Amino acid sequence: MTLNGKTAVVTGAGGAIGAAVSAALAEQGVYPIMIDRDHDALARAAGMMPCESHQVVADLAHESEIQSAVRRILRDHDCVDILVNNAGILSNNKLQATGMVEWRRTFAVNLESALWLTKGFIDPMVKSGWGRIVNMSSYAAKCGGLTAGTAYSTSKAALSGLTFSVAREYAGRGITANAIAPAYVLSPMVSEQLSEKQRACQISALPVGRFCTPEEVAHTVAFLCSPLAGFITGEVIDMNGGLQFD
Repeated sequence: MTLNGKTAVVTGAGGAIGAAVSAALAEQGVYPIMIDRDHDALARAAGMMPCESHQVVADLAHESEIQSAVRRILRDHDCVDILVNNAGILSNNKLQATGMVEWRRTFAVNLESALWLTKGFIDPMVKSGWGRIVNMSSYAAKCGGLTAGTAYSTSKAALSGLTFSVAREYAGRGITANAIAPAYVLSPMVSEQLSEKQRACQISALPVGRFCTPEEVAHTVAFLCSPLAGFITGEVIDMNGGLQFD
């Protein structure tokens, strides 16, 4: 009942959450395949891994780069057992300020990359009879976005829908699909893309009185990937510090 010997693809692995997820899975004996568009950030994250890893530089806004990455990974690895669709970009523009270029790029990275990667790796999972897919949604998908904009909130809501669709279709084949919906994780999305006033306002609104850490998100990902979570599928795990209860 361990993950030892499994292989995981983690997107956005050069960022705070992706690096933490890669490390948490590696500590469980998983071989991490780390994808990011930023070569330097990816190299830094790989240097912190407790084991060897495979790094793939790709811009997930482009389907051609995704397809190339999938081919390269499956050429070098017989199977990908775990897929963590973590890569995402933030858009703070609300409805009237949202343009189609921003809308399309946000959806390309936040939603469509998860679709293409899931399509690319699902067949090997089916063949092996085991797989775990974890998508990084957001509290913005549920609340409509406090500081997040229209494109971001909508793309994350659609990602939850994709999670449900895949979970329903593949539940009987040993594959689970779940999502995590964090609110305000300590990452560049919070530290760099929100103003000091916005950060202070959101901390005051959080009942727990602090932001979530990347390691807390990574712990939840590792749990959903574990063999002991095999009866959980089609679930969106809220990590919002008490902002909303279901």
